[in-house]
Amino acid sequence: MSKHGKILVAMSGGIDSTVTAILLHEQGYEVVGITMKTWDYASSGGSKKETGCCSLDSINDARTIAVEKQFHHFIIDIREEFGDYVIDNFVEEYLAGRTPNPCVLCNTHIKWEALLKRADQMDCEFIATGHYAQINQNADNSRYYISKGLDEHKDQSYVLWGLSQACLARTKFPVGHIRKTEIREMAKQMGYFDLANKAESYEICFVPDNDYRGFLKRKVEGLEERVDGGLFVDEAGNILGTHKGYPFYTIGQRKGLGIALGEPYFVTEIKPAENVVVLGKEDTLLRNGMFVHHLNMQKYESVNAGHSSVTKIRYKNTGSESMLSLEGNDLMRVEFKENVSAITPGQSAVFYEGNDVIGGGHILSSFIR
Repeated sequence: MSKHGKILVAMSGGIDSTVTAILLHEQGYEVVGITMKTWDYASSGGSKKETGCCSLDSINDARTIAVEKQFHHFIIDIREEFGDYVIDNFVEEYLAGRTPNPCVLCNTHIKWEALLKRADQMDCEFIATGHYAQINQNADNSRYYISKGLDEHKDQSYVLWGLSQACLARTKFPVGHIRKTEIREMAKQMGYFDLANKAESYEICFVPDNDYRGFLKRKVEGLEERVDGGLFVDEAGNILGTHKGYPFYTIGQRKGLGIALGEPYFVTEIKPAENVVVLGKEDTLLRNGMFVHHLNMQKYESVNAGHSSVTKIRYKNTGSESMLSLEGNDLMRVEFKENVSAITPGQSAVFYEGNDVIGGGHILSSFIR
């Protein structure tokens, strides 16, 4: 009988999940490793060699660690679930003129669901991943919530806002209170020098060449011909030129527009029904409010009107002071203390109270008060 019971650990073959599994094993948990095959790059038509969490090398790395440490390891194929939900949504969002965040969607609707399903089948009380985040419980209302990881440069709390109370209650993040430099040192001390020096990927897992435009063209037959030749217009509606198709642009984009206007212009709005991309100068990207929907609240079940928050509108965003007000069951009005730039529909907005995640949602639209 293990000291702490059984725990299912998501193992990608990378350093963070490997150290996670080994730490839990050393703490006395009965570790069961699981590696999820979420996609097959060959089917997407890309030219780059398959790398990252779903490559054969990474799967073999995860299995090797499990064999060495003498705990069970399983590989599960969830490509159909992943493709139907995450990749289809990714394509649909761009076709709707929005910019999706597939990692959030995958965590919320695919990975945790798959992990908990297998945990129940294997009688594992908990699941664990190598995310740089922490889980706490509110003493006032017993709700679980995500807090930032200790290493601010690696913090992944932003992509975990969608996790439900049921998921959070059974999840552990063993590396969330450790810095990445320390994790690398731990790997070296364990004898895994190659792992300690393994390069990290920051690309979308199913677009490892980082060319989302090429991915869209391969996934949607005839897309390029259908949307080519749309209009660039300015804020007043004056025609500035033609573009390659509205799905290939995002709010705030300056480089790669393919048009010379004598001074910097940015994408400020996308109109999919008209195949129109609106361009403006940098100050036209500024907004001081937005609406957020598809909400998931963590630290509190709800918030009163005017609740203070620091709100992040993208992963690497430092966050801006704001006031939150619920409008109905699934719409948050967010008013910023100062203007913020390039609020992008489709991206995640995450509300923080210090290091703690109050909740989050998807950006619906922006406004100027």
